[in-house]
Amino acid sequence: MPTIQTKHTLAPQTELYYETYGEGRPVVLIHGWPLSGRMWEAQIDALRHGGYRVVTYDRRGFGQSGKTATGYDYETFAHDLNDLLESLNLNDVTLVGFSMGGGEVSRYAGLFGTQRLRSAMLVASVAPYLLKTADNPDGGLTQTEVETMVEQVAKNRPQFLAGFTQKFLNWREHKGKLGDEFLDFAASLYLQASPVATQECVRAFGMTDFRADLAKLTVPTLVVHGDKDQIVPLEASGQRVSQYQPGAELHVMKGAPHGLNATHAEDFNKILLDFVAR
Repeated sequence: MPTIQTKHTLAPQTELYYETYGEGRPVVLIHGWPLSGRMWEAQIDALRHGGYRVVTYDRRGFGQSGKTATGYDYETFAHDLNDLLESLNLNDVTLVGFSMGGGEVSRYAGLFGTQRLRSAMLVASVAPYLLKTADNPDGGLTQTEVETMVEQVAKNRPQFLAGFTQKFLNWREHKGKLGDEFLDFAASLYLQASPVATQECVRAFGMTDFRADLAKLTVPTLVVHGDKDQIVPLEASGQRVSQYQPGAELHVMKGAPHGLNATHAEDFNKILLDFVAR
């Protein structure tokens, strides 16, 4: 298996599984919770045939990467991403972060700057800050809602995630396009994850503030979000990014749910390829 060994000491060192296809400028795709790099199948084909080197990897605790006991916070995730970019010697990179993966993109810029980056995409992303607080009243989640979600995952992870996936895809609307087999595919990804990672990442993406990080994401940045996202509502996230990074461009996909890269793959891939080509 192609893996890199993490080098930093913020958390237990582990192996990160990655896949790479094609030749050309690198595009690194960062998956959402609770999936793995395999969620990007339709985008891998579009990018490798489009003349790019596409790299996917599994976040620690997910997919085929190492399952550590601790380290499920964005400081660690950003250092893991930095270790991947350094190990593969990637420069002039477009980072594409989906959902909680948008947090990695943001925190990476906050900690390491943008020297290796050409551009960035935040897709259905949790940035800038999902938690409702006194100074963030427009966030999408209360602390009680975060902890309730953790409890539901801990109590019956397969059952909770099966229902979550249907909301992820606005299933009633898109079932005919994707077919029941797609739910089996999604389950095959999220059931690879560590139960501990699945729980702790809810707290990470639900309670981490990326507002200061976005100010340091100074490369061309495209925010893509569906206006029917039931998981990370547009109004609580994508629509607010420009408050903290005025240079970010927002593209709202009409009728698209959270999992827009699957339900609206053709339209999303066009947006992706057009942006990467800039």
